[in-house]
Amino acid sequence: MGLFSRRKRHAAWDRGSTREDIKHLEEFTHSRTGVEAYLEPVTMATETTVVLVAADGEWTRRRVESPSEAADLTRKWGIPLYDTQKVGYPPRMREWTERNKRERGTL
Repeated sequence: MGLFSRRKRHAAWDRGSTREDIKHLEEFTHSRTGVEAYLEPVTMATETTVVLVAADGEWTRRRVESPSEAADLTRKWGIPLYDTQKVGYPPRMREWTERNKRERGTL
């Protein structure tokens, strides 16, 4: 294949989810209020990921094995799951990030 080949290589250097990833997501869900999950699609750099966003906008991102695993986990935890390609991200997520950058002086 040439340098500018059109052959798609999805997430060649990425890894799947681990127990630690799932544990982190579960702990985030149970330690914060108003948590919602946002499913992110596979990209050239990563496999499927889930972003959890709390009511105050705090968020975390981790890998999951598949969209169906994300659906199973969020159903088990009793939180809604949204597709970022359809609904985007909630404004409170961006607001939380900006607020924290200002507080740390990294803006």
